Amino acid sequence: MMEIRVNGKPMQVDGVRTVADLLKRQGIKPILVAVEHNGSIVPRAEFETRTIEPGDTLEIVHFVGGG
Repeated sequence: MMEIRVNGKPMQVDGVRTVADLLKRQGIKPILVAVEHNGSIVPRAEFETRTIEPGDTLEIVHFVGGG
């Protein structure tokens, strides 16, 4: 179990090693979001390989359609 911050709120997660793991755990489709990890944008191609460590900060922004 480790603690991270997601969208400004503390979150306890277990079994989460990558950005992709976190999105899956949260039920979020990767194609619909942008992710910032410790202040830098994570390219979607790196979601599977970008590791998350205790104390990391992530911002997940959902794309919204409309006009």
